[in-house]
Amino acid sequence: MTKALIIFSGGQDSTTCLGWAKERFDVVETITFDYGQKHKVEIQQADKIAHLMGVKNTLLSINAFTELNDSALINSDLDISSQHQHKKNLPASFVPNRNAIFFTLAHAFAQKQGIDNLVTGINQTDYSGYPDCRENFVKALELALNLGSEATIKFHYPLMHLSKGETFALAQQEGILDLVVNESHTCYNGDHDHFHDWGYGCGTCPACILRKKGWEEFTAR
Repeated sequence: MTKALIIFSGGQDSTTCLGWAKERFDVVETITFDYGQKHKVEIQQADKIAHLMGVKNTLLSINAFTELNDSALINSDLDISSQHQHKKNLPASFVPNRNAIFFTLAHAFAQKQGIDNLVTGINQTDYSGYPDCRENFVKALELALNLGSEATIKFHYPLMHLSKGETFALAQQEGILDLVVNESHTCYNGDHDHFHDWGYGCGTCPACILRKKGWEEFTAR
């Protein structure tokens, strides 16, 4: 019996990965992180989507990111559309070492649950310029975490080389496009009140702009 754990934010990418994994593994569950993000509605949507998909979702809290307070995703005083306050070549929404921590905790949880596959929705094609979304980073972390725990957990990243438009197409292929559009949350400003053709969001933050662009690319096919 094959088992997979999805690192699950409740956004477009991780929801698509959940649909992808459900078709390829016998048992699937999700793990969501509360790290003090302003857009906490994603936690609510993650739990709702997991329930709709019939999978168990585990929520883990990480207080350290709030104490570090080094991202516009956490610090309300920072402009989400500007440059990072300490890393001028990166967007303000970048959370230093976030993916490394997520992978580490998910890897430990997978060991506890006897799960040999870890699935993530990160990609290096259409992304916000985060260096921890690149394939070489994920491969290096997979090697390091397995070496450090004598494990053989395989990392899967089916969206790594897909554009947002292609990700919408994959969601359609997996039969969950309506779920992605109607329930997943991407907006950095936490706007889950205004609905567009591509889903909920403010329509102006970097995440919404990228999602809208992807939808337009998808529907233009």
